[in-house]
Amino acid sequence: MKALRWHGVKDLRIEQIEEPKALPGKVKIKVEWCGICGSDLHEYTAGPIFIPGSEPHPLTGEQAPVVMGHEFSGQVVEIGEGVTNIQKGDRVVVEPIFNCGKCTACRQGKYNLCEKMGFLGLAGGGGGFSEYVAADEHRVHKIPQGVSYEQGALVEPSAVALYAVRQSKLKVGDKAVVFGAGPIGLLVIEALKASGASEIYAVELSPERKEKAAELGALVIDPKEVDAVQEIHRLTSGGADVVYEVTGVPPVLEQALESVKIGGELMIVSIFEKEAPIMPNKIVIQERSISGIIGYRDVFPAVISLMEKGFFPADQLVTKRIKLDDVIEHGFEGLLKEKNQVKILVKAE
Repeated sequence: MKALRWHGVKDLRIEQIEEPKALPGKVKIKVEWCGICGSDLHEYTAGPIFIPGSEPHPLTGEQAPVVMGHEFSGQVVEIGEGVTNIQKGDRVVVEPIFNCGKCTACRQGKYNLCEKMGFLGLAGGGGGFSEYVAADEHRVHKIPQGVSYEQGALVEPSAVALYAVRQSKLKVGDKAVVFGAGPIGLLVIEALKASGASEIYAVELSPERKEKAAELGALVIDPKEVDAVQEIHRLTSGGADVVYEVTGVPPVLEQALESVKIGGELMIVSIFEKEAPIMPNKIVIQERSISGIIGYRDVFPAVISLMEKGFFPADQLVTKRIKLDDVIEHGFEGLLKEKNQVKILVKAE
């Protein structure tokens, strides 16, 4: 089958590899759509980060080259021995986490914090930028007829956003700020709407992304036009209850912290490629707190239910649809060159 594999920085290749098998406990899925994630882009420009480059991953036993893609939907075409909850023909999405089940985090049910944690599509195990994927039954979630395959490809990134909001101290009626209106930032706006935030502000430079944030209901602040920190303090009468940092840009992290009210919280959602210095007094003197999340846990069913109610709309978030053959030039390179792109979906055919 055809698949996109990561060989090194700026070295992705579409290659012919063997189709996966539905081994015991696994289901084989015909991929319909797969989204390009910000972490995929990080691997392309600065990896390996999550991809096992020099040594095999402890859970998958694989190392580069690996098939990429972890935001995908598809239909089950075969089930392995012992599979009972999934049937051939089911429309599904995959929660692409590998965990050991034995470490302290896993024993506490915090499988996304497993000391050996990896992602399908980054750590091995196949990936959504291919024609077929085989996944463990317990990581496969059915999607109802009312949720399209395109919408299904947004479940994984939407889970990151909903988990970030759930793990934060946000309460119904709180005021929130999202720094960065890229794909995850826009999904955080949606998650904040679903969670009852009374005011949502988005700090963004890109005209296209500003427009998208406004379409989703956020009040947009352009840091080129105003001092974002001062404007947030003015609009919120002293700072936001919770601020979400979704850019991964070191100077923005400091601005995000300064936008938090006394006793409020900064939630870091992004992955940073470089160190980001923070003056501790900005935390201590205002009794602010800083939290962070990686991935998600136990939220896929909630995301799918919210999608049935109209949240996380694909028609507003997907800006480009391409074929697998075009994924490097028009997908990865497109995201680097075309700043108007939000979410690019790839058709695996």
